[in-house]
Amino acid sequence: MNKVWFITGTSKGFGREFARAALERGDRVAATARDTAAVGDLADRFGDALLPIRVDVTDRTQVFEAVAAAKERFGRIDVVVNNAGYGLYGAVEELSVKELRDQLETNLFGVLHVTQAVLPILREQGSGHIFQISSVAGMVAAGGMGAYSTSKWALEALSEALAQEVAPFGIKVTLIEPGAFATNIHNAPVSVARPLAAYEPLRASLADMVGTLVRSAAGPEGAAAVLLQLSDMEKPPLRVLFGEAPTQLVPAAYQRRLETWAEWEHLSKAADGN
Repeated sequence: MNKVWFITGTSKGFGREFARAALERGDRVAATARDTAAVGDLADRFGDALLPIRVDVTDRTQVFEAVAAAKERFGRIDVVVNNAGYGLYGAVEELSVKELRDQLETNLFGVLHVTQAVLPILREQGSGHIFQISSVAGMVAAGGMGAYSTSKWALEALSEALAQEVAPFGIKVTLIEPGAFATNIHNAPVSVARPLAAYEPLRASLADMVGTLVRSAAGPEGAAAVLLQLSDMEKPPLRVLFGEAPTQLVPAAYQRRLETWAEWEHLSKAADGN
């Protein structure tokens, strides 16, 4: 049976490729974006199979109206992809409260709005699959990316709890954790408004690292094909790394954590009075 998708952030990058791939195999897509003109060519190509909806995910009312419109148009929602987001770069000392809050409003609370809007529909159906687009930065933080990592680490926790809560209703949850891909999230990061000279070496190092990664990064087309496979699985995983580099980076980071916990285990036990 053809699926109905609800995808946020479809104007470019992962979101656009996810929408295109689903449409090409005959599925139907409610594609949200701040500027729906960006998916005009997809609307021309796929006609009524695509429902473009102008949505700012930080606007809870807009989100709920968009979900209702998708349900009214297609009759159901099978796959939800929380993809909308952006990267905020800057040292922790440089961040303003507003900048961090804005980052969380989009990358975390935007996901919360969509998730809470779709869950009554999915529960009534007794089925559905929610994909949360996280990041390798949701498991391994890097200096200069504390705000972005904060938003993704929080998303990881929210989604892990969500998966346990909705499993009895036949709803699946999968966290997608990409490394560097040639998408806008790395090509156009947002920097803090108040850079401090003390962190100029950090900024230069981060810019070099991101530039190197992006130049050698794959496009999002392969990720879209894998997402389709995951959406068809009866028992999909809770977490999936996207890209080869994270399959090396993340296990190494967790190994270091295990070694640290083991090294200081005597203090852990001492905290219990043992």
